[in-house]
Amino acid sequence: MAAAGTVSSSLSGIVGGMGWGIAGCYCSLKNNTRTNDVLEHPSRHDLRVQHGLVIWGTSVYATRMTDNPGQSTARVPATDRAPEPGRAVARGALLRWLLSYGTFGVPQAAGPIVFALLAIPLTGDPGSGAAIVLVITIAQVVGAVPVARLGRRWNAVSFLRVLVATRTLALAGVAALAAAGAPFTLLLVAAALAGCVNGAAFGYLRSVLNYFVEPARMPRTLGMAATLGEFTFVAAPVAASVLGTIDPMLALLVLSLLGGVPAVLMPGISHATSRAPATGGGSLVTPAILLWLGCTLANSAVVSSIEIGAVSLAMNYGYAPAMGFIFTVALCVASVGGGVWVSVRNRMPGRRAVAGYLVMMSMGAGLAASQLSVVATVVGAVMVGCFMSPLSTYYSLRLDALSPPHRKAELFALARTMNAMGIILTSASLSLTSLAGTQALATAVIVMATIMVVVVSFAGRSCRGI
Repeated sequence: MAAAGTVSSSLSGIVGGMGWGIAGCYCSLKNNTRTNDVLEHPSRHDLRVQHGLVIWGTSVYATRMTDNPGQSTARVPATDRAPEPGRAVARGALLRWLLSYGTFGVPQAAGPIVFALLAIPLTGDPGSGAAIVLVITIAQVVGAVPVARLGRRWNAVSFLRVLVATRTLALAGVAALAAAGAPFTLLLVAAALAGCVNGAAFGYLRSVLNYFVEPARMPRTLGMAATLGEFTFVAAPVAASVLGTIDPMLALLVLSLLGGVPAVLMPGISHATSRAPATGGGSLVTPAILLWLGCTLANSAVVSSIEIGAVSLAMNYGYAPAMGFIFTVALCVASVGGGVWVSVRNRMPGRRAVAGYLVMMSMGAGLAASQLSVVATVVGAVMVGCFMSPLSTYYSLRLDALSPPHRKAELFALARTMNAMGIILTSASLSLTSLAGTQALATAVIVMATIMVVVVSFAGRSCRGI
């Protein structure tokens, strides 16, 4: 009974917190509309908007922000599959998508802890859990684009459900094999299957958003998604620790089922298909796409250098390893603030503004890498976190606009792969070199991305398509 109560309270904490956050986000989306937006009953939502924004943490300063008259704000690029008249989707589809997005990342966020706890009774070494995480990550990198390509002829939502269900069954298989005392190699095989479909599943999850949201509302929605992603990153490891102390196999099973929610919750869309053009073409290897994929990798490298190196940073300053949380908390809180700002503002920044964001992130990365003091490192982490959501939202919008209509899921899967590559880069560097070398490498990568974007931003008309 006590164990059941703990499981119930852990799940209710995750789902309840996510539900309140989404409620505030969704009310904000329904009410804070631009000139083109149409509302059925605007007067009924005013109090819910205020309540939702308070829950969501929106500050008075953010709601008063206006554009700088000296800078132009780029229009949100239209997508090929914006909601069309006569092709309605299920009521509350966006809310269900947000819930699906928030729960999709639970297994990945909880993985490092739950796999370490799972490995202890099998091998006696919690470090073996890192091998499972590594196998999942490598399988994701290898399988993202090929698996996403398999779904071209499928309905996008149907294929997403298949991929999510496959991942859930594979992770449940890991738990079952661990419970049966199977050889550790078999666990790695099942984990590889889960990783192989993970990147493609994310690609389809992101691509179907174009069927639910008009282009003008896309920045706000992606800001909400980024905020929910940060909530998942914070809450899932806590749930994994609580449930893992009861039974690691139970923890993995419960969190895997939670990650399988999109397979059930995602609303069906009969017209969610994209046909290849008769003329062929539609390459994903173009200078513009490569630029923003490279920036995605750079962002991931900088963020992961702080998250993965948090314990080492604390020990460098003479603190206990557990004090490393101060750096990750600073990063996450700042990232949530950035996501709220993106959602409230609901505009796509111009290229020069994006170049400015990258300059600030580079400065934050350099400040954290300098290791001058705890305060300086925390300030650097906050600077990096503040621009995580605005930049990731911009990259997603640009890739959406640049992608061939029939290859959006593949491109978003590739973006997820580049994010994983950034994590692999910093993890490998931290294993082979030192913390200082790893942070210097991450700073160099983001500076290179910044230089490229600055050059493009000030290059004039020749680079307008980028």
